[in-house]
Amino acid sequence: MTMIYTRDYEIEKEDFVAAGEVSARIKNKLKQLGVAPALIRKIAIASYEAEINMIIHSYGGHMQLDIDEDSIKITCADTGPGIPDIDLAMQEGYSTASDTVREMGFGAGMGLPNMSKNSDNMHIESSPAGTTVTLKFQM
Repeated sequence: MTMIYTRDYEIEKEDFVAAGEVSARIKNKLKQLGVAPALIRKIAIASYEAEINMIIHSYGGHMQLDIDEDSIKITCADTGPGIPDIDLAMQEGYSTASDTVREMGFGAGMGLPNMSKNSDNMHIESSPAGTTVTLKFQM
């Protein structure tokens, strides 16, 4: 497969001012490439949820966008503290967000479930050193 586009974006811990900027850049790039609007919507939702989760829960990390002729992949890799119980974290409404984060309107416990619902394939690897979430979408 020939790679059409690849880009790495940095996500900083607790950078709520920039929250959503990376997913907006991804959405704009997909529009430029002529990706179907319905697919762009799914990717925008999943990438936004991933970005917000990294801002809220990690010590920072990167989101990498890879596009080839058949698929789009977003890899979100952060440093610590990890997800202690992935099955629990996948339950709608479960959240470990602080009260401060919730008061800002984040942390409703829909991040991972929304990523799963909107991607064709989601894989999570997590340890106390960090978490990697891979989201795949078929074109």
